[in-house]
Amino acid sequence: MAPTVSAVSRPAIWPWLVWALVLIGVDQVTKQWILTHYQLGDYTPITGFFNIVRAHNTGAAFSFLADAGGWQRWLFTGIGVIATVVIVWQLHAHRGQRLLSLALSSILGGAIGNVVDRMQHGYVVDFLDFYWGASHFPAFNVADMGITIGAVLLILDELRRMRKKSNS
Repeated sequence: MAPTVSAVSRPAIWPWLVWALVLIGVDQVTKQWILTHYQLGDYTPITGFFNIVRAHNTGAAFSFLADAGGWQRWLFTGIGVIATVVIVWQLHAHRGQRLLSLALSSILGGAIGNVVDRMQHGYVVDFLDFYWGASHFPAFNVADMGITIGAVLLILDELRRMRKKSNS
C-alpha cells in the first residue's frame, strides 16, 4: 500500500529559520560593535579600496528617501514586517526547494536585521565602505549582504527553473 500524502514527511522549515537567525545575529553583533567603537563618520582604512566606517541610513537601499523627514522610517519598517510574513509563508510552502529556501531565508534575515535597526535607532547602521579613488559605493552591512545574496539566489533559482522547463 502506498503511503498517503499526510504520511510522507515534508522537509522541515526550521533549518531555513535558523539560517535567518544566524544572519540576524551576525548582523546585530557587528552593528553593535560599530556603535560601541566608532562615532558617526569615523572610519578606519583597511585597504586602498575598503574602509570600516560608521554611517547611518534613514532611507532604503542607496539612501533612497534618506532626507524625507522621518516618515520613511515607518514605511520601511512596515515593508520589512510585511516582507517577513510573506517570506515565512513562502518558506513554509516551498521548504523542500533548497536554493529557493536559502534565497528566501537570506532575504528574511537581512530584512529583519534592518527592521531591528529602524525600530531601535530610527536608522540602519552601515559600516562596510568600498571605494575607487574618490568614488564610494554606498556603505552597507551584513543584513544588506543577506538581502543581496538572497536576491541573486532567487534569480539563479528562476533561471534554473526556466532551463528545466525548456528542456522538458
